[in-house]
Amino acid sequence: MRLLITSCGCKRGQIRGRTQVSGMMYLLFLLNVILSCHGCPDECFCASQTVKCQNQDLDAIPPSLPNSTKVLFVTGNNISGISVDSFPTRLELLTDLYLSGNEMEYVDAKVFDNLPNLVRLDLSNNNIQTFSETAFPGDNKLQLLNLSSSFHNHTLMDMSLSFLKSGNLLQLTDLDLSSNDLVILPDDMFSNLTHLVNLSLQNSSIISILNGTLKVPPLLDLDLRDNSLRNLPATSLAQFTVKPGLHIRLAGNPWRCDCFIEDMLFWLKNNTQIIDRQDLTCSDPKALRHRPLLQLEPSQLKCLGDMEGVLETSYVFLGLVLALIGVIFLLVLYLNRKGIKRWMYNIRDACRDHMEGYHYRYEINSDPRLANLSINSDV
Repeated sequence: MRLLITSCGCKRGQIRGRTQVSGMMYLLFLLNVILSCHGCPDECFCASQTVKCQNQDLDAIPPSLPNSTKVLFVTGNNISGISVDSFPTRLELLTDLYLSGNEMEYVDAKVFDNLPNLVRLDLSNNNIQTFSETAFPGDNKLQLLNLSSSFHNHTLMDMSLSFLKSGNLLQLTDLDLSSNDLVILPDDMFSNLTHLVNLSLQNSSIISILNGTLKVPPLLDLDLRDNSLRNLPATSLAQFTVKPGLHIRLAGNPWRCDCFIEDMLFWLKNNTQIIDRQDLTCSDPKALRHRPLLQLEPSQLKCLGDMEGVLETSYVFLGLVLALIGVIFLLVLYLNRKGIKRWMYNIRDACRDHMEGYHYRYEINSDPRLANLSINSDV
């Protein structure tokens, strides 16, 4: 009996102890929630170390953010740009910053100086015109940068993306430049991104890759889908070949299957770096349209269509030159019409006098009575 009572007392004590522990855990949880909400901006929602200020029609980043913030979402607002005043207090714990969909136009100098441990930055779906080369501090820890759908004017591309060449992003491993208006990539654009392994250039209107553009980064994944590439030059193929671990995506480009693609076709058939090589098809010429590149034979790759196009272009150019010469000639005639008219009158009078002399000679020679007179006059 005593043993039973003793055992029951132990169970009650254990239950009471567990209840106290659960109560303490609950109080600690409430305290954590209260502390995390302390200093939370009115327009934002704060939970633990995450702050969300989404779709609030903000024109600036809220200045009074909790010091414990680790992940910050300021998306879907109307923030035209960010400057050094956007983060007035130092946020040591902030690692993830999302600023997409704000119609942002500029990123000023030293804007990220107070975010020393920033690792992931999302600036997608904006309209960036200028991006300062000193936006990031020299000792930044940024590893992932999303700039998709943020650059829509290829004439400003060299200036807008010059910060990539600044040499400050030494730890960057992932870069997303998809859905931008890039057209042509500068040859030294990625020369200072010595740790870049994942690069997305999908749907960026790229028509050519210059020599040396992708030489430096130790790429492992390269996405070139849905661009305007018609051929890959031998220099680009050589750069890809020296990176045996590189995986490339090329589908969705309008490949022109003529004699200039022969090197690429040979490389494609003898290389396994292209993940989607089965999906690559011809866009031109019409006879080979939609034909898979892997099914092409060198005998099918001709350039007759190109020569016909060149000749047609030459004929058009020649016609334009002749038309221009004709217009200039008519203009000269019009401007000198009075002098030309006077010159023609002089020629007419000279011809008339000359003809009258011949006519007079003819009359003398034809009249026998005047023949002797003509001979005597000649003598």
